[in-house]
Amino acid sequence: MLFTLAGGTRWLPQAFATTEHDKAQASLAPTALPTAYSVDSTDKVRNICFSDDMAEALEQDQKNIEQRIADLRDEEIQVQNRKLELDQQAEDLKAIQVELDQKWQKMSETANQDIQHLAQMYGAMKPDQAASIFNQMDPGFAAGFLRLIPSDQAGLIMANMQSDKAYIVSVKLASQNKDVREALANP
Repeated sequence: MLFTLAGGTRWLPQAFATTEHDKAQASLAPTALPTAYSVDSTDKVRNICFSDDMAEALEQDQKNIEQRIADLRDEEIQVQNRKLELDQQAEDLKAIQVELDQKWQKMSETANQDIQHLAQMYGAMKPDQAASIFNQMDPGFAAGFLRLIPSDQAGLIMANMQSDKAYIVSVKLASQNKDVREALANP
């Protein structure tokens, strides 16, 4: 109610106040519209009536909003910095992965060369000597070596092995790449 009365007292006297000049103008031009009043919009605080408490609360709200905006900007900067850090870490991890892949490839090649060399050594041995070693091996391991040795030499080694061990090794050899053979047979 107080704001209504205060606002009304600002425009009421001006709206009803007339001068002799205004009356003369009105009699000369009866169809003329009333003169518009302009309000200085540069100082909006003075044009609105607030109590001291209300103005103080609005000012505090404005400060809180400005602080929250500043906080959000700081958080955004922190998020961007964290994103840059994570991007850098991802690049570092990719580089490490490439290095590990290269080392793994080299180790695999070295291990394969060692196995090939050992298979060549078994192939160069007399079949009965190699058979005695293969009898002591795990059948899967022995099958892997026999696969790398030329077929004629591998056959002589298996012929000199214990018959039950030779049978198990034969089954292991036959089951190697079984899934590939089945896939080719049933396209």
